[in-house]
Amino acid sequence: MSDIPDSTPPSLTHFDAQGQAHMVDVGAKQATHRIAVACGQIEMLPETLALIGSGSAKKGDVLGVARIAGIMAAKKTSDLIPLCHPLALTRVALEFELRTHESAVLCTATVETVGATGVEMEALTAVQVALLTIYDMCKAADKGMVIGGVRLLEKRGGKSGSFLAPASPAR
Repeated sequence: MSDIPDSTPPSLTHFDAQGQAHMVDVGAKQATHRIAVACGQIEMLPETLALIGSGSAKKGDVLGVARIAGIMAAKKTSDLIPLCHPLALTRVALEFELRTHESAVLCTATVETVGATGVEMEALTAVQVALLTIYDMCKAADKGMVIGGVRLLEKRGGKSGSFLAPASPAR
């Protein structure tokens, strides 16, 4: 199977001809190596970012716990998003970058599988839950944190081919 995109116009695949929601049948699709990368960030007070960076937050290693939460979330995506297929993930990796100039933590998740459907939702879910975990662990110090910019950065594999997001969101 090639990475050449399908030329048919886009449609909402989770709806049948009568407009009823259904789980897409991927049984006839060839298993291919699939990768998705997503990112997002949480903005906070500089003092909160310093707490995270120093490892002195009251609840412990904020980024370590957020990493584990993101991995768990990727594995549980089909339990959270009704029409997602349960997948055998081969890799889930989360990276965090402390951005002092923005007073934010950037989270990037990379998810991989060999299967008949993509892992975009798993990567996006990993980012969201990791960022929510940071909020939970730091809310005693900063209730005004803002989660945003969550988006798919890259997708490879499968019938629809590759996707690479523009440098900055076009929306």
